[in-house]
Amino acid sequence: MTQQGDEEREFDLRWADQAEYKEPSARARMLAARWKENPPEPAPFRADPGPVAPRRSPWMSTALVLGCVAAVILLLGYIQTRAPY
Repeated sequence: MTQQGDEEREFDLRWADQAEYKEPSARARMLAARWKENPPEPAPFRADPGPVAPRRSPWMSTALVLGCVAAVILLLGYIQTRAPY
């Protein structure tokens, strides 16, 4: 019985894929209705990005990384001196 159900389902999928007209998705219908009343303005393929915030100095990042490394080294040294061996 399961085998026959799978064959019928496969037939239904093939039949659906061969349909001449496929209904657009809900988003496509919504955008078509919205654009009919208020069409979007043309935009180039790659529009210029907006103003970019100034970047931080690369030295700031370097100092932060070196500070973290120094803190880890000090913490490990402190833990090693406190451990009873």
